[in-house]
Amino acid sequence: MHIAIALIMALLVTAGVLWFFFAPRKAYRAPLRDGVQEAVVEVKGGYNPAVIEAEAGMPLRLIFDRKEDGECSSHVVFSDFGVDLALPAFRTTTLTLHPDEPGEYPFACGMNMLHGMLRVLPGRHAGAGADATAGIATTAANTSMPDSGNSDMHSTTGGGHTSDSDETDAQTAQKNAQTPDSGETDIRALVARLVVAAVCTIPVFGSTMLMLYPMPNWLQFLLMLPIVGYAALPIFRSGFAAIAHRSPEMNALVSLGALAAFAYSCVVTFAPNVLPENAREPYFEAVGVVVTLMLVGQLLEARARKGTGEAMRALAGLQPKTARVVRDGKETSIAIDDVRVGDVIAIRPGEQLPVDGIVISGTSTVGESMITGEAMPVAKTEGSEVTGATINGGGSLRYRATKVGKDTVLAQIIGMVAAAQSSKAPVQRLADRISGVFVPAVVLIAVWSCALWFAFGPDPRVTHALVAAVSVLLIACPCALGLATPLSVTVSTGRAARMGVLVRSAEALETCGKVNAVVLDKTGTITTGKPTFTDVLPFGKWRRQADDFLTIVAAAERDSEHPLAAAIVAAAAEKADIADVAELAQTTDFQAIAGRGVTARVTFRGLPHTVAVGNTDLIDDLDVDMPDVTSDTSEIASETIHDTNLDAIIADMERLSQQGKTPILAAIDGHLAGIVAVADVPKADSRQAIELLRKRGVEAVMLTGDNPTTARAIASQVGIDERHVIAGVRPERKADEIAKLQSQGYTVAMVGDGINDAPALARANVGFAIGTGTDVAIQSADVTLMGGSLMGLVHALDLTHAAMRNIAQNLGFALGYNSIGIVIAAGVLYPFTGTLLNPMIAGAAMAFSSLCVVTNASRLRLFDPDAEAAKNKTYRVRKPDPSKNNGNQHSRKGTIMGLFSDHKAKKEAENMGAMGAGHCCGGHDGHGMASNMGDSAANVAKDPVCGMSVDPATAAATREYGGVTYYFCNPGCADKFAQNPAAYLG
Repeated sequence: MHIAIALIMALLVTAGVLWFFFAPRKAYRAPLRDGVQEAVVEVKGGYNPAVIEAEAGMPLRLIFDRKEDGECSSHVVFSDFGVDLALPAFRTTTLTLHPDEPGEYPFACGMNMLHGMLRVLPGRHAGAGADATAGIATTAANTSMPDSGNSDMHSTTGGGHTSDSDETDAQTAQKNAQTPDSGETDIRALVARLVVAAVCTIPVFGSTMLMLYPMPNWLQFLLMLPIVGYAALPIFRSGFAAIAHRSPEMNALVSLGALAAFAYSCVVTFAPNVLPENAREPYFEAVGVVVTLMLVGQLLEARARKGTGEAMRALAGLQPKTARVVRDGKETSIAIDDVRVGDVIAIRPGEQLPVDGIVISGTSTVGESMITGEAMPVAKTEGSEVTGATINGGGSLRYRATKVGKDTVLAQIIGMVAAAQSSKAPVQRLADRISGVFVPAVVLIAVWSCALWFAFGPDPRVTHALVAAVSVLLIACPCALGLATPLSVTVSTGRAARMGVLVRSAEALETCGKVNAVVLDKTGTITTGKPTFTDVLPFGKWRRQADDFLTIVAAAERDSEHPLAAAIVAAAAEKADIADVAELAQTTDFQAIAGRGVTARVTFRGLPHTVAVGNTDLIDDLDVDMPDVTSDTSEIASETIHDTNLDAIIADMERLSQQGKTPILAAIDGHLAGIVAVADVPKADSRQAIELLRKRGVEAVMLTGDNPTTARAIASQVGIDERHVIAGVRPERKADEIAKLQSQGYTVAMVGDGINDAPALARANVGFAIGTGTDVAIQSADVTLMGGSLMGLVHALDLTHAAMRNIAQNLGFALGYNSIGIVIAAGVLYPFTGTLLNPMIAGAAMAFSSLCVVTNASRLRLFDPDAEAAKNKTYRVRKPDPSKNNGNQHSRKGTIMGLFSDHKAKKEAENMGAMGAGHCCGGHDGHGMASNMGDSAANVAKDPVCGMSVDPATAAATREYGGVTYYFCNPGCADKFAQNPAAYLG
């Protein structure tokens, strides 16, 4: 009879548990007030309401009213919005979100145990609140947030709540890092409760477990009262509140197990006759030990979480509190928040710079290691850019503030780190899916363990059933599973920030661990990005006016941001002994053409000139003529012959390229006027970094718009295989080259620094921006290397591999511990040992599991990049499929048959036959990772538009013309061909 009763009760409880956990929850619709949606969320053992509905396109104000202390609910994380918001105990905290796209956006506590859902519905009132919230949306949009929306955060005291629309994530992170929050208070409260629990538990433990002295049951009961009524009160309060909210977590499991053991022990103490004679043993010591160990675990976790924020606090602490500004000719010390753009700031030796700016007077060296990670101080003179939080050396400086508050480099770094630490890595999805069913599964296992032991177990059945159920509840540790990924992400991104590597998201962190090919831009990435002027070769009438030619070219390049242009401008100014070429020539109608060069109108000595400076593509596009050889320059016949011979001009360009220089063509008034050359030397550690990447099994590829000869010269200096040089690529085609590598099975990291690299950075699996590069490149990248050194790339990859190993270890331990521990607690070893797992040991194992995860994640704080780089190791990354390499043809130039491309085409027709060249027009070969694989193959056709080799069986498009089928690499080429076939078949 008792068997049937036990099984029926277990079935009924199972049905109730399944309904309790998985029945649909009612959503709370946030009401609209004054153009803002608002919802108050009670935080007490869970979120109430746990499901919030809001409209897209309207700001949503969430007021978190936290009515408990403890570490579990001390933070709320909206990973889709990049928000990790601290929730002080017994206070309200306001978070304003700007959800733009409909969808479901989960949120959770910092330990990933409490969960809620924000459900964004298509908007119906978006227009009504648009004007009222435009400032908020615009201000928040300046932060680094995903497309799902933006956010503003504001914590308030005294139960009130406001929303500060001018406060960005970076400012909030600075404020939170610079001012103590409730973390210290929580830790002190935990220590007090732990002391009470330990003092009351030790005497009971010594009597019952160590058998040192006898102790009556009633005295054990009295000693447990402070534990149950004070030390464990937050655990019980959170646990039962979580059960009431239908979102139980670890506190709920511990509360059920501990109170079940306490209640059973009370029955044994005060009403023993209701139990069988052989089932009258109390478990007071289990209650005390479990609560004590639980508090130990919470204390360690609280300290660990506080430790993971050290990077944020260290960064925020770099900024001085005051600044010395010069106003009305006097130096005045003001608060850092009062500094405005345009203020002149005076810096004395050894002082920290408060904000970003440009030096207007003085000379000094500035230590930038706290921002870039590089130890060597950087010389600063008039015109140099300086960054806030860096340390001045021995000189005095005055500089004009250009970025203050949320716009400073330091504030942006803090914002990026905060967003990364609050984001979720894809690997965490597994843990999240398991966590969703973990607690229900544990409760069901406990129920059936109790039922089966009561139905079929040996006497005393009641004791065995209770011990098994309580042990299952106590040993299960969702906390370890919840902390496995986010804690490692938080520690590793913080450590990366201190190394000068800014990781934008946890997803980027995980992707870095899969990279097996790194594509490197040449200028500014492999090289210093600060080329020097080396040669000027004027043609035609400009041979006798070389200085004038250089001045006109420099004037055209004056407004360009390209480092090659800067070298030309500086050389012309130095040669003319002037501060700025604008003193000699005036420039109008400037236009930068990405990947080709610039055009402008230059007025020099009162005469207007139309000027174009760039590569052969630009000259072809503009239909430039040969040099203007006038009568006054025909005195030297050899010069005239040279300037009218395109082969000789091309030979000059190739000679310069073979020397590692970059030749740049200049056309004036429609005629080719000459060549200027600059040289950009590799960075000191580029070769070392590329060698380390190769040892780690990562392919290094150079991708550049420069000509192949120069590119190969630089590649040979840094150790890149010539087969891995992709040269002559326009900016809009760099992303295509990344896609080709990806199609072969490579997980590609792109490293660049310029605007022309932005599309490729966005297209790569993970983009690395050089911190000394342009803002557009940095915004397009997933990771920013603040120091500009390629060794930062190696350090970043080493750290991400260490982080992913750490996450795998944590997940493996958490899953393995819970799988094995729960089975043992349920009594599977009883047939072999004759005993059940003591609930006290189960509680100790639970606390130990969390401690192991926390300790393992904290190891990342000790990561030493130099020691790691010295190891000769190979990453465990997926290798590409060699069978896919046939599609990798890296040569694509334009279709303009101009001065240089027409000449090249004729040469190819003479030497190789018009259809056998295998090169693209423009004179730039393709030197890709498999470019030597098959233009001559019998089954390969040639795209008549771009010259690319195409397999007819896999051609992207075909067109019929004159009874002949032509094959194309992409539909774009096919469409161009269809518009004017004769132009491509001439």
